[in-house]
Amino acid sequence: MMQAVFKQFSARYNQDPSLVDEAELECHQNLQRLYSTTRAAKHFQRNIVRGVEGFIAISTKQMEIVKRLAEDCCKYGVDNEHFGFALAKASVEFGNSHKQIEKEREDLLKVLGEQVFEPLREMIMSAPLEDARLLTYRYQRIRQDMESQIADVTRKQLKSKESSGNTDNSVKLQHAESKLSDLRTTLAALGREATAAMEAVEAQQQQATYERLLAMVDAERTYHQNAADILNKLHDEMLLARHHSETIKHYDEQSSEPESETAPAQVHSDSTSEDPVLTKPSESTGNGQEVQFLGEVIHPFDAQADGELSLSVGEYVVVRQVASNGWSEGECKGKAGWFPSAYVSGGTKPRQAR
Repeated sequence: MMQAVFKQFSARYNQDPSLVDEAELECHQNLQRLYSTTRAAKHFQRNIVRGVEGFIAISTKQMEIVKRLAEDCCKYGVDNEHFGFALAKASVEFGNSHKQIEKEREDLLKVLGEQVFEPLREMIMSAPLEDARLLTYRYQRIRQDMESQIADVTRKQLKSKESSGNTDNSVKLQHAESKLSDLRTTLAALGREATAAMEAVEAQQQQATYERLLAMVDAERTYHQNAADILNKLHDEMLLARHHSETIKHYDEQSSEPESETAPAQVHSDSTSEDPVLTKPSESTGNGQEVQFLGEVIHPFDAQADGELSLSVGEYVVVRQVASNGWSEGECKGKAGWFPSAYVSGGTKPRQAR
Protein backbone atom coordinates (compact mmCIF):
# COMPACT_ATOMS: atom_id res chain seq x y z
CA MET A 1 0.00 0.00 0.00
CA MET A 2 2.82 2.39 0.86
CA GLN A 3 4.35 1.81 -2.56
CA ALA A 4 1.07 2.78 -4.23
CA VAL A 5 0.86 5.98 -2.18
CA PHE A 6 4.52 6.64 -2.92
CA LYS A 7 3.97 6.42 -6.68
CA GLN A 8 0.77 8.48 -6.47
CA PHE A 9 2.55 11.24 -4.54
CA SER A 10 5.45 11.31 -7.02
CA ALA A 11 3.15 11.40 -10.02
CA ARG A 12 1.04 14.15 -8.47
CA TYR A 13 3.97 16.55 -8.27
CA ASN A 14 5.84 15.11 -11.24
CA GLN A 15 8.79 14.56 -8.96
CA ASP A 16 11.73 12.25 -8.76
CA PRO A 17 10.69 9.41 -6.40
CA SER A 18 14.04 9.70 -4.67
CA LEU A 19 12.98 13.10 -3.30
CA VAL A 20 9.97 11.60 -1.49
CA ASP A 21 10.61 10.15 1.99
CA GLU A 22 8.66 6.91 2.50
CA ALA A 23 8.96 7.12 6.31
CA GLU A 24 7.53 10.63 6.21
CA LEU A 25 4.57 9.44 4.13
CA GLU A 26 3.89 6.68 6.65
CA CYS A 27 4.03 9.21 9.51
CA HIS A 28 1.66 11.47 7.60
CA GLN A 29 -0.88 8.68 7.10
CA ASN A 30 -0.65 7.64 10.74
CA LEU A 31 -1.26 11.21 11.92
CA GLN A 32 -4.26 11.49 9.61
CA ARG A 33 -5.70 8.33 11.14
CA LEU A 34 -5.03 9.53 14.69
CA TYR A 35 -6.58 12.90 13.96
CA SER A 36 -9.71 11.17 12.60
CA THR A 37 -10.10 8.73 15.52
CA THR A 38 -9.50 11.33 18.24
CA ARG A 39 -11.97 13.70 16.59
CA ALA A 40 -14.61 10.93 16.41
CA ALA A 41 -13.97 10.01 20.06
CA LYS A 42 -14.29 13.67 21.08
CA HIS A 43 -17.65 13.96 19.29
CA PHE A 44 -18.78 10.72 20.94
CA GLN A 45 -17.78 12.05 24.36
CA ARG A 46 -19.69 15.26 23.65
CA ASN A 47 -22.80 13.23 22.74
CA ILE A 48 -22.54 11.26 26.00
CA VAL A 49 -22.17 14.47 28.00
CA ARG A 50 -25.21 16.01 26.33
CA GLY A 51 -27.25 12.84 26.80
CA VAL A 52 -26.36 12.46 30.48
CA GLU A 53 -27.01 16.15 31.09
CA GLY A 54 -30.49 15.85 29.56
CA PHE A 55 -31.20 12.62 31.44
CA ILE A 56 -30.26 14.24 34.77
CA ALA A 57 -32.46 17.26 34.05
CA ILE A 58 -35.53 15.19 33.10
CA SER A 59 -35.02 12.68 35.92
CA THR A 60 -34.79 15.52 38.45
CA LYS A 61 -38.22 16.77 37.35
CA GLN A 62 -39.62 13.24 37.52
CA MET A 63 -38.23 12.88 41.05
CA GLU A 64 -40.13 15.99 42.15
CA ILE A 65 -43.39 14.61 40.72
CA VAL A 66 -42.99 11.15 42.27
CA LYS A 67 -42.00 12.61 45.65
CA ARG A 68 -45.20 14.69 45.70
CA LEU A 69 -47.19 11.58 44.83
CA ALA A 70 -45.47 9.64 47.64
CA GLU A 71 -46.23 12.40 50.14
CA ASP A 72 -49.90 12.47 49.09
CA CYS A 73 -50.12 8.69 49.52
CA CYS A 74 -48.57 8.82 52.99
CA LYS A 75 -50.90 11.65 54.02
CA TYR A 76 -53.98 9.72 52.92
CA GLY A 77 -52.82 6.60 54.74
CA VAL A 78 -52.05 8.41 58.00
CA ASP A 79 -55.36 10.34 57.93
CA ASN A 80 -57.39 7.17 57.38
CA GLU A 81 -55.46 4.44 59.16
CA HIS A 82 -57.80 4.51 62.17
CA PHE A 83 -60.65 3.27 59.95
CA GLY A 84 -58.76 0.02 59.37
CA PHE A 85 -58.93 0.21 55.56
CA ALA A 86 -56.46 -1.95 53.64
CA LEU A 87 -56.05 0.97 51.22
CA ALA A 88 -54.80 3.23 54.00
CA LYS A 89 -52.02 0.82 54.99
CA ALA A 90 -51.15 0.13 51.36
CA SER A 91 -50.98 3.83 50.51
CA VAL A 92 -48.51 4.46 53.34
CA GLU A 93 -46.35 1.55 52.17
CA PHE A 94 -46.62 2.79 48.59
CA GLY A 95 -45.53 6.29 49.56
CA ASN A 96 -42.63 5.15 51.73
CA SER A 97 -41.44 2.67 49.09
CA HIS A 98 -41.43 5.30 46.36
CA LYS A 99 -39.53 7.68 48.60
CA GLN A 100 -36.88 4.96 48.88
CA ILE A 101 -36.88 4.47 45.10
CA GLU A 102 -36.41 8.18 44.52
CA LYS A 103 -33.52 8.13 46.98
CA GLU A 104 -31.98 5.39 44.85
CA ARG A 105 -32.58 7.50 41.74
CA GLU A 106 -30.96 10.47 43.45
CA ASP A 107 -27.88 8.33 44.08
CA LEU A 108 -27.91 7.25 40.43
CA LEU A 109 -27.99 10.84 39.19
CA LYS A 110 -25.16 11.75 41.54
CA VAL A 111 -22.99 8.97 40.13
CA LEU A 112 -23.82 9.97 36.54
CA GLY A 113 -22.91 13.55 37.29
CA GLU A 114 -19.69 12.93 39.20
CA GLN A 115 -18.35 9.84 37.42
CA VAL A 116 -19.60 10.32 33.85
CA PHE A 117 -20.65 13.89 33.03
CA GLU A 118 -17.88 15.86 34.72
CA PRO A 119 -14.87 13.69 33.70
CA LEU A 120 -15.90 13.52 30.04
CA ARG A 121 -16.72 17.21 29.82
CA GLU A 122 -13.31 18.02 31.27
CA MET A 123 -11.58 15.67 28.84
CA ILE A 124 -13.29 17.27 25.82
CA MET A 125 -11.65 20.59 26.62
CA SER A 126 -8.47 19.11 28.05
CA ALA A 127 -5.07 20.58 27.26
CA PRO A 128 -3.48 17.28 26.07
CA LEU A 129 -5.99 16.93 23.25
CA GLU A 130 -5.66 20.53 22.13
CA ASP A 131 -1.86 20.41 22.37
CA ALA A 132 -1.73 17.24 20.27
CA ARG A 133 -4.02 18.74 17.65
CA LEU A 134 -1.90 21.90 17.56
CA LEU A 135 1.24 19.83 16.92
CA THR A 136 -0.59 18.10 14.09
CA TYR A 137 -1.58 21.46 12.57
CA ARG A 138 2.06 22.61 12.68
CA TYR A 139 3.15 19.33 11.11
CA GLN A 140 0.68 19.82 8.26
CA ARG A 141 1.88 23.38 7.56
CA ILE A 142 5.56 22.36 7.48
CA ARG A 143 4.68 19.40 5.32
CA GLN A 144 3.03 21.72 2.81
CA ASP A 145 6.18 23.84 2.82
CA MET A 146 8.24 20.71 2.22
CA GLU A 147 6.04 19.63 -0.71
CA SER A 148 6.49 23.06 -2.27
CA GLN A 149 10.24 22.81 -1.69
CA ILE A 150 10.36 19.37 -3.32
CA ALA A 151 8.65 20.84 -6.36
CA ASP A 152 11.17 23.70 -6.37
CA VAL A 153 14.10 21.27 -6.17
CA THR A 154 12.63 19.23 -9.04
CA ARG A 155 12.36 22.34 -11.24
CA LYS A 156 15.90 23.44 -10.45
CA GLN A 157 17.21 19.94 -11.17
CA LEU A 158 15.65 20.03 -14.63
CA LYS A 159 17.01 23.53 -15.23
CA SER A 160 20.47 22.50 -14.12
CA LYS A 161 20.45 19.54 -16.55
CA GLU A 162 19.29 21.73 -19.44
CA SER A 163 22.01 24.32 -18.78
CA SER A 164 24.86 22.05 -17.88
CA GLY A 165 27.84 23.89 -16.45
CA ASN A 166 25.84 26.98 -15.41
CA THR A 167 27.28 27.90 -12.01
CA ASP A 168 24.36 30.09 -10.99
CA ASN A 169 21.83 27.30 -11.52
CA SER A 170 24.02 24.86 -9.58
CA VAL A 171 24.22 27.25 -6.61
CA LYS A 172 20.46 27.73 -6.63
CA LEU A 173 19.92 23.95 -6.75
CA GLN A 174 22.28 23.40 -3.80
CA HIS A 175 20.48 26.10 -1.81
CA ALA A 176 17.08 24.54 -2.58
CA GLU A 177 18.29 21.05 -1.67
CA SER A 178 19.77 22.36 1.63
CA LYS A 179 16.48 24.03 2.51
CA LEU A 180 14.62 20.81 1.68
CA SER A 181 16.96 18.86 3.94
CA ASP A 182 16.31 21.25 6.83
CA LEU A 183 12.54 21.00 6.31
CA ARG A 184 12.75 17.20 6.32
CA THR A 185 14.70 17.20 9.58
CA THR A 186 12.23 19.56 11.21
CA LEU A 187 9.26 17.64 9.85
CA ALA A 188 10.59 14.28 11.04
CA ALA A 189 11.10 15.57 14.59
CA LEU A 190 7.72 17.26 14.67
CA GLY A 191 6.08 14.17 13.21
CA ARG A 192 7.46 11.99 15.98
CA GLU A 193 6.35 14.48 18.63
CA ALA A 194 2.88 14.90 17.16
CA THR A 195 2.42 11.14 16.71
CA ALA A 196 3.40 10.40 20.32
CA ALA A 197 1.04 13.10 21.61
CA MET A 198 -1.86 11.93 19.45
CA GLU A 199 -1.34 8.28 20.38
CA ALA A 200 -1.35 9.19 24.08
CA VAL A 201 -4.55 11.18 23.65
CA GLU A 202 -6.17 8.36 21.68
CA ALA A 203 -5.35 5.80 24.37
CA GLN A 204 -6.64 8.10 27.09
CA GLN A 205 -9.87 8.79 25.18
CA GLN A 206 -10.55 5.12 24.55
CA GLN A 207 -9.82 3.98 28.09
CA ALA A 208 -11.54 6.86 29.87
CA THR A 209 -14.69 6.74 27.72
CA TYR A 210 -14.94 2.99 28.19
CA GLU A 211 -14.59 3.34 31.96
CA ARG A 212 -17.24 6.09 32.07
CA LEU A 213 -19.69 3.92 30.11
CA LEU A 214 -18.99 1.02 32.47
CA ALA A 215 -19.58 3.29 35.48
CA MET A 216 -22.89 4.34 33.95
CA VAL A 217 -23.96 0.72 33.46
CA ASP A 218 -22.97 -0.21 37.02
CA ALA A 219 -24.90 2.74 38.45
CA GLU A 220 -28.00 1.99 36.39
CA ARG A 221 -27.85 -1.70 37.24
CA THR A 222 -27.60 -0.96 40.97
CA TYR A 223 -30.51 1.49 40.75
CA HIS A 224 -32.79 -0.93 38.90
CA GLN A 225 -31.89 -3.87 41.16
CA ASN A 226 -32.60 -1.86 44.33
CA ALA A 227 -35.79 -0.40 42.85
CA ALA A 228 -36.95 -3.90 41.90
CA ASP A 229 -36.27 -5.18 45.44
CA ILE A 230 -38.27 -2.30 46.91
CA LEU A 231 -41.17 -2.87 44.52
CA ASN A 232 -41.17 -6.63 45.15
CA LYS A 233 -41.37 -6.04 48.89
CA LEU A 234 -44.11 -3.45 48.38
CA HIS A 235 -46.06 -5.88 46.20
CA ASP A 236 -45.89 -8.60 48.87
CA GLU A 237 -46.94 -6.19 51.62
CA MET A 238 -49.89 -4.90 49.59
CA LEU A 239 -51.07 -8.46 48.87
CA LEU A 240 -50.76 -9.32 52.57
CA ALA A 241 -52.78 -6.22 53.51
CA ARG A 242 -55.49 -7.22 51.07
CA HIS A 243 -55.46 -10.75 52.42
CA HIS A 244 -55.87 -9.45 55.98
CA SER A 245 -58.74 -7.23 54.83
CA GLU A 246 -60.49 -10.16 53.17
CA THR A 247 -59.95 -12.25 56.31
CA ILE A 248 -61.56 -9.55 58.46
CA LYS A 249 -64.49 -9.31 56.05
CA HIS A 250 -64.94 -13.07 56.09
CA TYR A 251 -64.86 -13.10 59.89
CA ASP A 252 -67.44 -10.31 60.09
CA GLU A 253 -69.72 -12.20 57.73
CA GLN A 254 -69.44 -15.32 59.86
CA SER A 255 -70.11 -13.31 63.02
CA SER A 256 -73.30 -11.89 61.52
CA GLU A 257 -74.74 -15.40 60.97
CA PRO A 258 -77.10 -16.88 63.70
CA GLU A 259 -75.08 -18.51 66.44
CA SER A 260 -75.48 -22.24 67.02
CA GLU A 261 -76.93 -23.52 70.20
CA THR A 262 -73.60 -24.95 71.21
CA ALA A 263 -70.99 -22.29 71.97
CA PRO A 264 -67.30 -23.02 71.51
CA ALA A 265 -65.69 -24.45 74.58
CA GLN A 266 -63.38 -22.37 76.72
CA VAL A 267 -60.29 -23.65 78.41
CA HIS A 268 -58.56 -22.75 81.64
CA SER A 269 -55.49 -24.16 83.23
CA ASP A 270 -55.86 -26.62 86.05
CA SER A 271 -53.08 -26.84 88.57
CA THR A 272 -53.64 -30.59 88.91
CA SER A 273 -53.82 -31.33 85.18
CA GLU A 274 -51.43 -30.74 82.26
CA ASP A 275 -54.32 -30.63 79.76
CA PRO A 276 -56.69 -27.68 79.36
CA VAL A 277 -60.16 -27.93 80.89
CA LEU A 278 -63.31 -26.94 78.96
CA THR A 279 -65.34 -23.99 80.16
CA LYS A 280 -67.79 -21.58 78.55
CA PRO A 281 -66.52 -18.44 76.74
CA SER A 282 -66.67 -15.15 78.54
CA GLU A 283 -68.84 -12.33 77.19
CA SER A 284 -67.48 -9.69 74.85
CA THR A 285 -65.90 -6.68 76.47
CA GLY A 286 -64.53 -3.57 74.77
CA ASN A 287 -63.16 -3.92 71.25
CA GLY A 288 -62.36 -7.62 71.60
CA GLN A 289 -63.66 -10.79 73.23
CA GLU A 290 -61.75 -11.99 76.25
CA VAL A 291 -62.11 -15.69 75.68
CA GLN A 292 -60.13 -18.82 76.31
CA PHE A 293 -60.91 -21.85 74.24
CA LEU A 294 -59.05 -24.49 72.28
CA GLY A 295 -59.11 -23.95 68.52
CA GLU A 296 -57.91 -26.13 65.67
CA VAL A 297 -55.82 -24.57 62.89
CA ILE A 298 -57.63 -24.99 59.54
CA HIS A 299 -55.35 -22.78 57.42
CA PRO A 300 -51.57 -22.29 57.66
CA PHE A 301 -50.25 -18.87 58.63
CA ASP A 302 -46.68 -17.53 58.47
CA ALA A 303 -45.88 -14.70 60.85
CA GLN A 304 -44.97 -11.53 58.94
CA ALA A 305 -44.06 -9.28 61.87
CA ASP A 306 -43.07 -9.31 65.51
CA GLY A 307 -45.95 -10.33 67.75
CA GLU A 308 -47.55 -12.66 65.18
CA LEU A 309 -47.80 -16.43 65.66
CA SER A 310 -47.05 -18.93 62.89
CA LEU A 311 -49.54 -21.81 62.61
CA SER A 312 -49.72 -25.15 60.78
CA VAL A 313 -52.87 -27.03 59.81
CA GLY A 314 -53.98 -29.51 62.48
CA GLU A 315 -52.31 -27.78 65.41
CA TYR A 316 -54.33 -26.66 68.45
CA VAL A 317 -54.22 -23.12 69.76
CA VAL A 318 -55.31 -21.79 73.14
CA VAL A 319 -57.24 -18.70 72.04
CA ARG A 320 -57.15 -16.04 74.75
CA GLN A 321 -58.83 -13.11 73.00
CA VAL A 322 -60.56 -12.30 69.73
CA ALA A 323 -60.26 -8.72 68.45
CA SER A 324 -62.90 -6.98 66.34
CA ASN A 325 -60.41 -6.45 63.50
CA GLY A 326 -60.37 -10.14 62.59
CA TRP A 327 -57.27 -11.10 64.59
CA SER A 328 -56.97 -13.35 67.63
CA GLU A 329 -54.30 -13.79 70.26
CA GLY A 330 -53.30 -17.14 71.63
CA GLU A 331 -50.64 -19.70 72.41
CA CYS A 332 -49.39 -22.74 70.53
CA LYS A 333 -46.47 -24.99 71.42
CA GLY A 334 -45.26 -22.59 74.07
CA LYS A 335 -45.28 -19.54 71.79
CA ALA A 336 -47.81 -16.71 71.93
CA GLY A 337 -48.87 -14.18 69.33
CA TRP A 338 -51.56 -12.88 66.99
CA PHE A 339 -53.04 -14.65 63.98
CA PRO A 340 -56.10 -14.28 61.68
CA SER A 341 -59.20 -15.44 63.55
CA ALA A 342 -60.65 -17.21 60.51
CA TYR A 343 -57.60 -19.48 60.33
CA VAL A 344 -58.64 -21.25 63.55
CA SER A 345 -61.87 -23.18 64.03
CA GLY A 346 -63.70 -22.86 67.37
CA GLY A 347 -65.42 -26.23 67.04
CA THR A 348 -62.49 -28.49 67.81
CA LYS A 349 -61.98 -31.76 69.53
CA PRO A 350 -59.88 -30.92 72.55
CA ARG A 351 -58.01 -33.53 74.49
CA GLN A 352 -59.88 -34.86 77.49
CA ALA A 353 -58.82 -33.76 80.92
CA ARG A 354 -57.13 -36.35 83.08
